[in-house]
Amino acid sequence: MTERRALKKLIRERMSRTGESYTTARRQVLAKAGRADAPPLPAGIVPGYDTFGVESHRPSALVVHVLRHLGTQHGEAMAAGLAGGVGFMYFVFDYTGMPPMMTIVAQHHPEPWAPAALGRLGVPLAEAHSSKPAPALKKLYAELDAGRPVLCTVDQSRLPWHGMLPGYGTDPYVVVVAGREGDTLLVDDEATQPSRIPADQFAEAWSAHRKGRHHMLTPTGPPAATDLAAAVTDAIATTVAHLTGPVLGNNFDVNFGLSGMAKLAEQLRDGKAKTGWPRRFSEPVPLYHGLRRLYECLELQLTAPGATRPLYAEFLSEAAAVLTRASDVLDEAAERFRRSGATWSRLAARALETVDSLGTYGELSERRMELTCSGTGTPDELSALDERIGALAGEYAAADPLGEPGRRALFDELATLVEECHAEEREAVALLAGV
Repeated sequence: MTERRALKKLIRERMSRTGESYTTARRQVLAKAGRADAPPLPAGIVPGYDTFGVESHRPSALVVHVLRHLGTQHGEAMAAGLAGGVGFMYFVFDYTGMPPMMTIVAQHHPEPWAPAALGRLGVPLAEAHSSKPAPALKKLYAELDAGRPVLCTVDQSRLPWHGMLPGYGTDPYVVVVAGREGDTLLVDDEATQPSRIPADQFAEAWSAHRKGRHHMLTPTGPPAATDLAAAVTDAIATTVAHLTGPVLGNNFDVNFGLSGMAKLAEQLRDGKAKTGWPRRFSEPVPLYHGLRRLYECLELQLTAPGATRPLYAEFLSEAAAVLTRASDVLDEAAERFRRSGATWSRLAARALETVDSLGTYGELSERRMELTCSGTGTPDELSALDERIGALAGEYAAADPLGEPGRRALFDELATLVEECHAEEREAVALLAGV
């Protein structure tokens, strides 16, 4: 308990000093503390791969680590921007006998993150697939023994350090295999030290992602001589295109970009249609899950804190030093995304405050992040936390702290915040369209 109080004190001090949200400051403090306490890297790590841990955004951190191995220095903000930066995808899925499942993806989507960032920097990449695990592992071993880390697409739920129940393997999850000790693989994921996993167990996670079974992406050399200004310009154009649409070229495009934000605000207010939040999330248990997902999607999952907007604002500020002809425009767009990110974090905090009215969810969520970032949580410990978090829905329903009038008022409040973000980002995108 004393250690957790000291940690919170460090986080609050960083927030005061930097203006970061609580989630952003927490990630930074945990990464710094984890690296300071981490043991020396094992001998099996490929030469030159010397950095682990996430400051703001896991996919961008992996790109940064790979680039550092190749002798190129960029931070998470530049990596995020070059991968496509921010996006917005909003869906609610209804399943029989289950609460509605709300999903927001706030980072650029669906283009694969690492290939986009590394490709724009001119990193030569070798891509491979295998139909069976044995030849896939043989190829993986050969790359590692040649001193090359490999990006592999797996099913996250089958990585034991996440402590999750096995899922369907539909969502791609990229990790870097950064070395091996015989038949034990050393994996760069979230922790500030490599995670160990037997090769046969890794193969199960690798095989379980059905769409990209045994997918390997290997950087085969340092970046080519790259025109960074051209790479930044191309990346910004991609971000603008995905926020304004179309993204998929079909009827689902209404759920993406600025249109997706407008749809979220509309459904939060719509009390008549079945798809409106006042009807879809009218009962305490669905409401609990919907609000919890709002917080997780905007601060934790497939995003950097603040819906990735503060990180993208940092990228635009760095881009202003590269594209001096457009520095004023980039600085103004950065400030708009910074404000939007702060508002998305306000929305997430309001959702967390509501589901945390029983005083437990926030504490459990924070403890889970600490264990994940440090790499010290056992699968059983993480599973127990997830089980406890899931059980809170029933307690929330029994208490029903808002009641129906309170739910309607909350939805209106959240819709107003979404509309503020939409207005800021519409202006930011208009500025970037001219870069």
